[in-house]
Amino acid sequence: MAYKNSWFQAVREGRQSFAAGIDVGSRNVRLVVLSQRSRTRGALHIEYARTVPLAAGAMAGAEIVDRQAVARALRDAFADLPRECAMHALRCAMAVPASATLTTTVPLARLAAQSDCEEDGGVALAGLAPAVMSEAERIAGLERHALAVDWYVDEIPGPVRSVKIAATARQHLEARIECAATAGISLSAIDGEPHAALRAMRYAASRELDPNEPYAAVWVGSDGVYGWRVVDGANANTVRYPAPEHADLADALRDLAHGPAVDCALIGGELDLLDGVGFSLADVGDALGCSVLPFECALLGSHARPLDDALLHEPAGAVAFGLALRGMLE
Repeated sequence: MAYKNSWFQAVREGRQSFAAGIDVGSRNVRLVVLSQRSRTRGALHIEYARTVPLAAGAMAGAEIVDRQAVARALRDAFADLPRECAMHALRCAMAVPASATLTTTVPLARLAAQSDCEEDGGVALAGLAPAVMSEAERIAGLERHALAVDWYVDEIPGPVRSVKIAATARQHLEARIECAATAGISLSAIDGEPHAALRAMRYAASRELDPNEPYAAVWVGSDGVYGWRVVDGANANTVRYPAPEHADLADALRDLAHGPAVDCALIGGELDLLDGVGFSLADVGDALGCSVLPFECALLGSHARPLDDALLHEPAGAVAFGLALRGMLE
């Protein structure tokens, strides 16, 4: 949910940029810090990873109940940040739970036609803002003064360029900004949890799978399971469970797999929550008809120093990694 379209200025050639992803979950605060040299899309480096438990009752769904407890956890998460990261202008992004976020994807050409800018207008894309806000009002059913809106042009290859829009009630954004500020952290962006997780899994697929191979991505969050079937870099199918159209999780996953077969699925999130619906990773693979690989941050970047936080090897790291990755891609 942005104050303007882009929070990040171009990084000069040879300069190292840093970005942090902060995932405030129901039980933990998870932090991943990435770095990259210049805008040449060089190799990512994982500079830091940390998991800090949250006090019981600090969160109630999307609501931050105890802001001081969340601020303390944020301070603890950043306490041992390497000096070289702290010395730079660290761009920090946080997520809002999917239950509090409404999202849509709109063709760029449609928004450009409603605005005083051309589709490939570069800086003039800022002229899209009024059309974006109108679209956000439509999907949220709230007036723009009560909304916090985030949007960006999706650069994933595809026949039609699109704009991703996410909207949430401003109160959710303000609570997270306040907690971060209390902890001495300035937020540059706020994203939706599923979109951050999907960004991380798409990056993992680009590193671990054949570039021409269709695949599925599944994210398990506190408010449900989200799935995407990705073909040629674009979402060919999307499902969510629970949802009225699906009798159970297996039905949702079979719906996701409908169409040309996929050979592999990446899965991230809090996989222990699958136990609550009597599911295992093997069951996910059976429903999708393919092998399943858990998301793992440690495989996606070199380490500038020894890192031993378990988050590097936990599928739950997908949101924090995806949030930090956003800072590297924009």
